[in-house]
Amino acid sequence: ISEMPFGWQPRAQDFPRRNRLVAGAVLGLVVVEAAQRSGSLISARLAGEMGRLVFAVPGSPLDPRAAGANGLLKEGATLVTEVSDISRAIAPLTGMRAPDVPPFEEPPDFLAAPPPRESDRARVIEALGPTPVSVDE
Repeated sequence: ISEMPFGWQPRAQDFPRRNRLVAGAVLGLVVVEAAQRSGSLISARLAGEMGRLVFAVPGSPLDPRAAGANGLLKEGATLVTEVSDISRAIAPLTGMRAPDVPPFEEPPDFLAAPPPRESDRARVIEALGPTPVSVDE
């Protein structure tokens, strides 16, 4: 989506203008991951100003990439933990009934290795932290 002519080379300063178009074209806007200074937050602000629904997926308070979405939640954005949170909120705007969405269940993998021993599992969980890390870490 753009209001720039065909063939225009995109520039960083053009994205907020594009975000305005995106915000105006939707019933609701979902922010999944956004740092404190993020173009997604510009879109969310514009969507809210246009009367659109603003949703946010929470993240770890220790992860800077979640600060924007968590901030939106503190400001009143609708919490999203599953797709039905969105469909239930948007359904009244469309005049349609929200679909019943069954919870996702991973199909069994009959070719997979047997589950790890409990002691191995505990060591892995202990090694995991609350935020993503690089392979080198």
